[in-house]
Amino acid sequence: MIPSFRWFGPADPIPLAHIRQIPGVTGVVSALYDVPVGEVWSRERLGTLKAQIEDAGLRFAVVESIPVHENIKLGRRGRDRLIENFCRSVCSMGDHGVPVLCYNFMPVFDWTRTDLARRLPDGSTALAYDDAALAQLDLSRGAPELPGWATAYQPAELQALIAAYREVDAERLWDNLAYFLERVVPVAREAGVRLAIHPDDPPWPIFGLPRIITDARALERLVTLVDSPVNGVTFCTGSLGADPANDLPAMVRRLGAMGEHGGRIHFAHCRNVLVTGTRRFHETAHPSACGSVDLFQVLQALRDVGFAGPMRPDHGRMIWGETGRPGYGLYDRALGITYLQGLWEALVRSDA
Repeated sequence: MIPSFRWFGPADPIPLAHIRQIPGVTGVVSALYDVPVGEVWSRERLGTLKAQIEDAGLRFAVVESIPVHENIKLGRRGRDRLIENFCRSVCSMGDHGVPVLCYNFMPVFDWTRTDLARRLPDGSTALAYDDAALAQLDLSRGAPELPGWATAYQPAELQALIAAYREVDAERLWDNLAYFLERVVPVAREAGVRLAIHPDDPPWPIFGLPRIITDARALERLVTLVDSPVNGVTFCTGSLGADPANDLPAMVRRLGAMGEHGGRIHFAHCRNVLVTGTRRFHETAHPSACGSVDLFQVLQALRDVGFAGPMRPDHGRMIWGETGRPGYGLYDRALGITYLQGLWEALVRSDA
């Protein structure tokens, strides 16, 4: 396991120097956040980012993410050019030896929450989701209540995009994902880059839009669309754990059996959520006792299948008066990766 931490580039209020001080953390997860969706990530720009990370004494472990253009997901004319641009960006990663690409195939909306600062009993704040609250949102005004990435769409543009998906059901979205992977996987294999799709978050349809990367059957279908060792997943315990029907350790063991060193699990997002009702949850501190995800059992399964890739703490609470990007403060995520490393050490040493 490679302890890693997400960094949002030079504009991140958390400097690399602070990340470097978290015990055990060696990997950085980052991206070129200012490149417009669909354009090529240049070798030069990616090299500059890599140099900044390495100058801080860290390693560029994962790109998260190169966004997939909506026209690819919709299967529209012109997608071949956009897929070619995506492939060129993957080649830029390969040129610089960045080994893992986390991406997603969620229509329109990336990870979605209805409350970015739910106050918890201990006084901290956390991200929360309530399906009933989501149903009350009026998308004709755009999506100002949703996480910041959604504000890129003007109201009319958002409505048009959602309308376009009325012609794309779940099976057609699977077809479009297969079309994408058939072209990207061979390029990634040649470039030495492992693809790691992120599960849909939350793992069910929202706003009438299809979501397909939601459970064990979906993850196993994904890796067989193009059966290659580089076609794998980001195992996100928070996304998948929001649905109590998902048996996370069993999912790890199935995916991990599909090859060596973790099989088709190329990256791990480890965080905890507390499920409080039907399609309702909020995020918590990382320890198993704090939420509905037994991270000990998940990490035990990852250890058993030989997982050796990057692992990062995912969304953390805002604690100790910290302000900043919701879910991405320094303090609680630092506690989280320390907890995960403690579990991992105990598991590894128990085998000695």
